[in-house]
Amino acid sequence: MEKNARIFVAGAETLIGAAILSQLKQQGYQNLVGNEADLKIDLSDRVQVEALFAQYKPDYVFLAAGKSGGIQANQKYPADLMLDNLLIVSHVIHQSYCHQVKKLLYLASSCSYPKHCAQPMQVSSLWTGVLEPTNEAYAVAKLAGITLCQSYHQQYGANFITAIPANAFGVGDDFSLEDSHVIPALIRKFHEAKVSKSDRVEIWGTGTPRREFIFADDLADACLFVMAHYNDARPINLGGGEDVSIRQLATLIQSVVGFEGELSFDPTKPDGMPLKALDATELCEMGWKSQTSLQDAISSTYAYFLQSNREVAYV
Repeated sequence: MEKNARIFVAGAETLIGAAILSQLKQQGYQNLVGNEADLKIDLSDRVQVEALFAQYKPDYVFLAAGKSGGIQANQKYPADLMLDNLLIVSHVIHQSYCHQVKKLLYLASSCSYPKHCAQPMQVSSLWTGVLEPTNEAYAVAKLAGITLCQSYHQQYGANFITAIPANAFGVGDDFSLEDSHVIPALIRKFHEAKVSKSDRVEIWGTGTPRREFIFADDLADACLFVMAHYNDARPINLGGGEDVSIRQLATLIQSVVGFEGELSFDPTKPDGMPLKALDATELCEMGWKSQTSLQDAISSTYAYFLQSNREVAYV
């Protein structure tokens, strides 16, 4: 991307979008236009998206917008999650085509892979099996976004690419107990247990599922890397780290937070997919790799939690 290019980060208020925006600034891109968080733009509204593209005419688009959440949020709000993502991807991708955007990167989700596909997950496994029931609605919306990018590429020659990231977390995360993903939820649970001097923390599921995680800052760097070096309509995985079990993850977060009680796993609660790890061989062979260890990333995320959630952190 040219340093003076007009760049639109759709979803700049999300964890990944904010990290991309920060990474762009660090790398010297200053012409960042149409930030919907500042302009109060609702990207699920077609008229507002049309007006945004007409006014700012971006050259490049990073599409990281759309509601998301952990297992509990996916079970409580499947219609909201699906509709919001479908509307946003439809409007932003179509307007990117209408306004001749040079290149668009759409961030899909590892939830798009079948529940029992071969591990680590390869893009060839997409559409080959049944999805994980606990996030099926959200996953279908993400699959629709992948297919829409490919369709515009096929029909119009649009340079719209798709990336599937590992489970992202980091500075700027959502720490609400109901709607957050596993790492921020556990950080808050362990911290509150430490402050209240509880003797145990309850964790959903058996603790056996395995997940691959990526620090949001590293993911943002990977997004800029593929925007510069990748042009295939076939999705590319953004990961390359090691997978860990939820039990191992909980033990690591317990250590970082400094909670000295016991872990109690509730097998009556859903586990989600048994394993989610990405085959990021193609990305790594292109020359990219993650720079932040899981422990360092969790430590940074916990420090952010303490700083930004004072009403919770110091009760």
